[in-house]
Formats: sequence, structure tokens, C-alpha cells
Amino acid sequence: MLSRLHEQPWQLPQPLAPLPVQGQEAEALAALALPEPLVTLLRRRGFEDAAAMSALLDPPQAPDPRRHFPDLGKAVERLKLACRQAEPVAICGDYDADGMTSTALLVGVLQRLGAVPQAAIPSRQDDGYGLNAAMVERLAAAGVRLLITVDNGVSATEALDRAVALGVEVILTDHHTLPKDPPPCLALLHPACTPPRSPYRGLAGVGLAHVLATALCRQLRRADGLAIALNLFCIGTIADMAPLQGVNRRWLLEGLPQLASTSLPGLQALQQLAGLQDQPIDAQTVGFQIAPRINAVGRLGDPLLVVSLLTTEAMDEALELARACETLNRQRRDLCSAIEAEALALLEADGPHTPAFVLLAQTHWHHGVIGIVASRLVERCGRPVALLASEGDGRLRASVRAPRGFAVDQALTACGDLLERFGGHPAAGGFTVRAERVAALQERLESLACAWLERHGAGQPVEPEVLLRLDQIDRRFYSQLQRLEPFGIGHPAPLFWSAGCQVASQRLLRGGHLQLELEQNGVRHRAIAWRWQGEDTVPDNLDVAYRLGQNRWQGEERLQLELLALRPSASGAVRLVCGGRTYWCSRRGEGLLIRNAAGDELCREAPLEAAQTDDHPYLRALVLEAAMALGMAS
Repeated sequence: MLSRLHEQPWQLPQPLAPLPVQGQEAEALAALALPEPLVTLLRRRGFEDAAAMSALLDPPQAPDPRRHFPDLGKAVERLKLACRQAEPVAICGDYDADGMTSTALLVGVLQRLGAVPQAAIPSRQDDGYGLNAAMVERLAAAGVRLLITVDNGVSATEALDRAVALGVEVILTDHHTLPKDPPPCLALLHPACTPPRSPYRGLAGVGLAHVLATALCRQLRRADGLAIALNLFCIGTIADMAPLQGVNRRWLLEGLPQLASTSLPGLQALQQLAGLQDQPIDAQTVGFQIAPRINAVGRLGDPLLVVSLLTTEAMDEALELARACETLNRQRRDLCSAIEAEALALLEADGPHTPAFVLLAQTHWHHGVIGIVASRLVERCGRPVALLASEGDGRLRASVRAPRGFAVDQALTACGDLLERFGGHPAAGGFTVRAERVAALQERLESLACAWLERHGAGQPVEPEVLLRLDQIDRRFYSQLQRLEPFGIGHPAPLFWSAGCQVASQRLLRGGHLQLELEQNGVRHRAIAWRWQGEDTVPDNLDVAYRLGQNRWQGEERLQLELLALRPSASGAVRLVCGGRTYWCSRRGEGLLIRNAAGDELCREAPLEAAQTDDHPYLRALVLEAAMALGMAS
């Protein structure tokens, strides 16, 4: 199968109205000191004026959480009592990175404040997700009378009823969908309980744990818990891919610079093994270097390993535990590579045509990593993917991933009569199915995916946001780009594009990556296409869509273009459909030539200036779209 890097359709952005050249808004934009391409980027993302852009660069401080979470005061008072009386407190988390960091955050803070916390995380293999009645019974028998859930709990009706019956008080902190009937508990901290448009609405589980822990620390006037709470908030929020808006953005801006000098031995050990000593830690570093080492444990090992790592105060123990995480992460990478290769072989054995819905099953595949491999297959083939592994007893458990636009949760609901259980959201989900129903399930999912492809077409378009010339890319531009960080869900790293780039050199690297040296107007930049599976050579003249990154190798740092798509250059001539009419557009020197189907020609020596002053809206839009398509406008 070929990489879709060079096969995807391109959808260029709509031209923007010109910026004001004078007045208060022009002065305010100038005061931001952002390069024009970054101002264009923010305008396309809905930041319509300088005030909105300024709020992104410097978000407001978080408001008093007591005014946004009605039960926060009740929860804090109960925890103050537990700390004064050195009471046992169980922290029930989940086995993903959000749940493990949430658990470690509350365990670490509470043990400093005088309580006796213990982590209680269910087994991925044996218990499944979330709090269950058997856990409540074991904890109650051990003398626990207060339980805090993190990143789970709102749907654990049986377990919560059992807690009430056994006299165990429960503080629920969760961000998953609230049921219609409120769950029985002492206190509930949930983003949906905050006012509309609250900056707390995007919190993941670790964010709610951070709210609870910091409110408790401030009530007890104990600053020693605040720093570790912020450290672990940063790790869990990025690992869970929570939206980087509201208080998430404010706290990440405050917390990320502190990670390099963290006092937590566990984070120090992870950074040491990842080779991150003496380096600033940004969101990308957390997402690609630290979070996978934590996530691997939840997928393949015992989640309590991570909790121990992030709560130990001994550096020797931290290094030993971090090495165990490193071992599991290597196993995770090896498993993913092996399953991906096997899945691709199964697809190729089925013939040259990729099905509308890719459903593959092997009993020996590992449940903990099939979701990762499914995501990789979606990137390769642009189709929804389900990978199934044996659950025993004649059942198969699946992870489902899909391209943007295909609603996984709706598709699974439409197949609910064939499934034992299922759940998810539009981009991802999971289900359990009996083996004898797999064929019928595949047929129905194929039908749903075929209908979706007929409506939306095959292949998700590449949607670059801003045109850049290669001579605009330098250290100063990159430092300005970093002012827009952290990037993540809701505010992704920008996708730039450059038109008419000459390929000065190209070579395949070990690991299947394609390295290009691109040249434009006498300026060269290195570009890398990760996991390239296309032809051995690419055309000499390219348009490229990319994210701008920084490569560190043997102590040297250099900027590089991380390619997401490429195509033969469209800078010579393009066919443009505007208002239902077809035009042929080409460059004429520094100007623009547009010809319609009747052969009539329109010339513009300075297309952008003319488009800004031309009185006819249709003609103005036509000139701007032609300039955009030819790489003459951003």
C-alpha cells in the first residue's frame, strides 16, 4: 500500500479580507509583533481581532473554581477532615495516561497533607474500565470510608450503590458523559456542572484532580503540593489530548516551563531516560517523549507502576521504575510494528482494492495496542478501521478509528443489535462481538462506510492554512511561532504550504523515511516525510504542505519541514472553478493571467492590490482565489 502523502486532494483556504492599514486595530495588530503569516493563521482560526489574538498569547487567569464547581467546597471540607485524622483514602483511577496521572496527583498531594491515600486502578485485562462493585467491597473490607474517583465513575451505578450500602463516601471527579440521573455521591466535580462557556469546560480527568488538589492545598496553606499538581496536570492533559483552551491553556503556559526543573524524582527519571536533560520541555516533547512511556504501562503492564513512579521520593527507586516503563514502551513499539505489518499483509492478500470499512481480526493481537495500529491504518488508507483480538469465550474485542467525518459512535449504534457492548465518540470507539456475528457486522459496517464515501468522496483533503515562502522560514519566525504554543486539540500545530519548490536532493533514510532538500528563490530547507511508502523518487518541482519543526541531532539544532502532503507544483497553471464557471489561471511574470472558457483574458500585473480595490465582488474573489491557487497569496 502506498502512503497517502502524495495522493490526498488539496483544499486551499479561502482568501481573507485585507488587514486594516491604519486606525486603532492596525496599531493593536502591530503591537502584537507577529509576522503577517501568523496573523493570517489566527484570523483563519477565528481570532478576528487583536484583542482575541492577545488573549490567546496571554490567556486570563483561571477564575475562582468555587464559583464554577458547586460541590467543590463540600469535597474540600471532607478531605480536610481526612488529612487531619490521617484517614485512609482510596483513589480509583483509570489505566490510561489521564487516569494514571490523575491518581498519582491526588496520591502525591494527599500523602503530603497527612491523609493515607492508596491507588486503586482496575486491570485492563481482568476488570475493564472504571470503578466496579468488587473493588468497592475490597476497599470497604480494608477499612476505607472515603473514595475519590478520577477520570471515571459517573456511569458506575452498581459500584456507587454498593458504596452507599457499605457506608463508603464517594467524591466523583470525571469528564465523561453524565447520565440523565445524577450518580449517588458525596460530591461531583464535572465540567458539565460548570456554567455555560466556563473556562473549566475542557478539563480532562487530571484537570479536575488538579482543581480539587490545589483548592485543598490553598485551604490548608500548603504550597508544597501545588508544584507537583501542576507538573502532573501538564503531563496528563497533553497525554489525554484535552482541548488546549480555557484554563488548560493558562495552566500549561505556567506549568510547561517548570517541568525541566521538576522536584518529582519520577519525572526526572523519565526525562533522563528520554535524553531530555538540560532541554526545555514543551507540549510536543511531552506528547512524543514522556506520554508514550507512561501510556505503554497502561496498555501492557500494571498501571500502579506509573503511580509508584510519579509518587516516589527516592531517585534510585524512580530510575528503576522508569527503566521498567522504558522496557514496556519498547515492547509496545515492537508489538505495534508487528501487528501493523501483519494487518497490511492481510489487506494486500484480499486484493488491490481497499474495502470501504477495514475490519481485520487475529486472535493473538494484543488489546492494549490495536487502537494505535488502527490509527496508523486510517492514516494509510483513509478508511475507517476496526482491529479485533480475542477476548476468550468466543468473543472478540475491537478498537475502532476513523477519518474525520465518519462518526464511529453512530456507526456502532447502528450495529448495536450485533454487539455485546460498545461505546466511543465520533473519531474512535470499541466494541465486543461474538465470533459468529463478525461476518454480519462487517457487512453492515461496509454498507455504512460505502454510503459515507459516496457522500464525502474517498480521501480526506489536505487543508493547509497559510502560504509561506522558504525565505520566510528562519529562527526569528520559529521563535514567533512558539509564542502560539502549546499546540494540541482545538489549537493544532499550523499546517503551512509552499508552492513551486525545487527538489535539490532526495534520499530514503533507514526506517523508511524520505528526506528532501527543497530550494526556492535561492533558499534551501531540509524536509522529512515520516514513514514514506510512495515511489522511490518524487517530481523535481513540488508544492508541499508541512508543519515546521526543529531537529536535534548530535548537539546541533536545525529547522525542518515535516511533510504531511506533497504534489507536483501547481505554480505553472491551474484550472479553477469559481461560481460554477471554469477558468484557466497562470503566472505572467509577477502578475496573473486568467482566461475563461470563451477565451477572454484578464491580466493583473499586481493581482493582490487590484483585488483589494476592484469594485466587483465576483471579480475580486476570482483574482484572489487564482492567486491563492498559484501560490501568490497566503
